[in-house]
Amino acid sequence: MNETSPVHSNQPDAESPVFHTRLHGIDLLSNSRLNKGTAFTEHERNIFGLHGLLPPHIGTLEDQRARRKRVLDSRETAFGKYSNMRDLQDNDETLFYSMIEHYTDELLPIVYTPAVGEGCQRFSEIWRRPRGLFISYTNRHRIDHILADKRYDHVRCIVVSDGERILGLGDQGAGGMGIPIGKMALYTALGGIPPEHCLPILLDAGTDNEKLLRDPIYIGWQHNRVRGQEYDDFVEAFVTAVQKRWPHILLQWEDFAGTNAARLLERYRDRLCTFNDDIQGTAAVTTATLLAAVNATGIPLSQQTIAMFGAGSAGIGIVELLIAAMKEQGLTDEQARSRIYAFNRYGLLVEGARGIKDSQTPLVRKRADIAGWKLSGGEDISLLDVVRNAKLTALAGVSAQAGAFTEEIVREMACHTERPIIFPLSNPTSQAEATPADLMNWTGGRALVGTGSPFAPVEIDGKLVRISQVNNSFIFPGLALGILVSQATRVTDGMIMAAAKAFAGLSPSRTDKNAPLLPPIRESRNVALVVSEAVAQQAIAEGVAAIEDAASLTERIRAYVWNPVYVPYEHTHHGQRSTDAP
Repeated sequence: MNETSPVHSNQPDAESPVFHTRLHGIDLLSNSRLNKGTAFTEHERNIFGLHGLLPPHIGTLEDQRARRKRVLDSRETAFGKYSNMRDLQDNDETLFYSMIEHYTDELLPIVYTPAVGEGCQRFSEIWRRPRGLFISYTNRHRIDHILADKRYDHVRCIVVSDGERILGLGDQGAGGMGIPIGKMALYTALGGIPPEHCLPILLDAGTDNEKLLRDPIYIGWQHNRVRGQEYDDFVEAFVTAVQKRWPHILLQWEDFAGTNAARLLERYRDRLCTFNDDIQGTAAVTTATLLAAVNATGIPLSQQTIAMFGAGSAGIGIVELLIAAMKEQGLTDEQARSRIYAFNRYGLLVEGARGIKDSQTPLVRKRADIAGWKLSGGEDISLLDVVRNAKLTALAGVSAQAGAFTEEIVREMACHTERPIIFPLSNPTSQAEATPADLMNWTGGRALVGTGSPFAPVEIDGKLVRISQVNNSFIFPGLALGILVSQATRVTDGMIMAAAKAFAGLSPSRTDKNAPLLPPIRESRNVALVVSEAVAQQAIAEGVAAIEDAASLTERIRAYVWNPVYVPYEHTHHGQRSTDAP
């Protein structure tokens, strides 16, 4: 394997039964992608000068997992476990990913939502070693130089955030780096994308979080957020530098504020291969789950009456993909839009309502649509008003308003439909619009529930019912994998829809209408493989892929996927090329 090929971290290829590295001693142990800790063999300890630096025990990956699991179990809080796993990632990536692979159900909520929320809030407390890049506004003239380091030669995908809208927690400034780190970890853990192909980036444009501005240990730029043209110029400088460094990069936007998320996606989606997971990933996983739910009800999507509680960038993205799905079932655009009621912070988006933004205009209902409704009074039309008058069959929330789906609203909804579909999707758990236990109790166990955060099973009539987590991690790792394998140059709406349909096809409820809507989280890696192939096929069909042979996709995907296992190392001899990962 030569140094210009896409190196799979510590993985050999068919031509090289071992992995060659020039690193030695403490430098090898300090490289998180190559470190094997106590699993270095006697031979490797001899040739790399590791005796004395390591304890004498020679273990296996299995031994190390058992040891780390014992330590992890001793941590009493989710944040303690999150911090422990971050330390492990910075010490031994193979072991880190092996842990996630073997304990997916338990560790996904730790390395990502909901624990990552507190991880972002307390990021300055636990930052120890560099991971990814902090590109601050004060360094905007140095971006080319920062990206030029040789260690980034093999990067193929980036997740970038500016930390302004982290989950439902708001502006976390530089602490928002926890999100790109977490997303990239799932690219590898669930999508099998080699770690050295992944680069998390935080664009530090300042923060308007007063607590952070006053905090002496805050690691970010302690300055109010740059906005307007200065902000746009900063983002443009970043994108230009990224394109120059990696002409074929996949760039994912993550947790940008609603005012910026949609317009940045619109500005750059035809310029490079890019998507916004909050908009498109959330839309895909929600649409997939709704397709699974309507299959369980026996009522087609085209006949559902849906409320989208929250019309920020995520809510708008969901609505637009649902409309596209309804149109595929034969509805016109007008007919599809007539079946969806969207809400902002004040109430229903209807002509003359308060706070309507330009981006929400396509979701605004005409006053004639609600003529004759019996309303509760007041300036705004509430969710309860819509439930009573429109006879909702499905309700999804991306509002970050905890408890917004009240008992009165849910019981009213259950009066009008046999199996109400209710998705409280806001993250983290503390921001959820309702809890699954309440939803099931208020509907007599009839509700079809999907949540954004993980919740414990609910007991109904003496039986435990698993609650499906409508988690973007079911979509974006496979979406990214399909893009990279097909060498797509753009991310199209058709590719997003292909991801949603492929995932919906894996619903357990397709064979058992009383089964959970989605597969268990532990099957995420298999889900990613299915989604990736559908996405790649769609990219080829639309002519945005660099490859043309769809028949070889399964083989291409499996050949590309990285697995967290240790392989033998040998030292690079004089004049021999090293296969070191950057």
